[in-house]
Amino acid sequence: MSTRTGMIKFFADTRAVFVREVLLILRDPFSLVFSLLQPLIFLGLFGPLLSGSMAGVGAPVSAGETLQWFVPGVIVMICLFGTSMTGSNLLYELMTGSYERVLATPLDRSAILVGRALKEFAPLVIQGLIIAVVCVPFGFTLHPLHLLLGLILLGVFGVGIGALSYALGLAAKGREWVFWTVQQTLLFPLLILSGMMLPLESGPGWMQVASRFNPLTYIVEAERVLLAGRLADPTVLYGVVAAVLTAVIGVLVGIAKTRRTI
Repeated sequence: MSTRTGMIKFFADTRAVFVREVLLILRDPFSLVFSLLQPLIFLGLFGPLLSGSMAGVGAPVSAGETLQWFVPGVIVMICLFGTSMTGSNLLYELMTGSYERVLATPLDRSAILVGRALKEFAPLVIQGLIIAVVCVPFGFTLHPLHLLLGLILLGVFGVGIGALSYALGLAAKGREWVFWTVQQTLLFPLLILSGMMLPLESGPGWMQVASRFNPLTYIVEAERVLLAGRLADPTVLYGVVAAVLTAVIGVLVGIAKTRRTI
């Protein structure tokens, strides 16, 4: 098989897997709606607390400015929680035997990984748009083009996280507790050390230093700049680099693990 033919097959198989996974979401739209409850609760209950608690660290204090700072973090949280659960869905398929049936098809195994990771981008776009629109009446300024670019950036980042979660699911086959232990152990430190929910300026120095080694920090900062309507900012470039590196590393690790799976 030539390289060109191999690439055509890879993209065709990726599209087939992506369409199949999206159709599964459409058959059960309640799961998409239900996944919005947590971010909406964060916005409704946690958001108002920021205006007063963040006033002493130079953070925005009005309702509109607080939402402008907080909404990007919530959208990133949706992406992080959703894509990191890719391995959980795989574990269910491994237990039911449906994953083996997928492997029995002529689909390229790398396409299976990439297609499933890309699937997380579709609900992310819908959820991100809903969150942003809901917040507009409360003072959030919506920049549609910048929001779209921010969602694309999260889509790239989400592919990497989803691929890593997929690889972890394969590695934890038959030992589901391993997946949940690793996923939960890594998820919340990354979330806290990114300044997603609260600014790190008021935190200890070691947390501020540690945050610089957290790729999620650069994603969150880039999203805040983009959703504020600023595109020509170095912070956006740092976020793009972090997203691309995460995607490349995740896909390479995921493909290597997928190809070794029998």
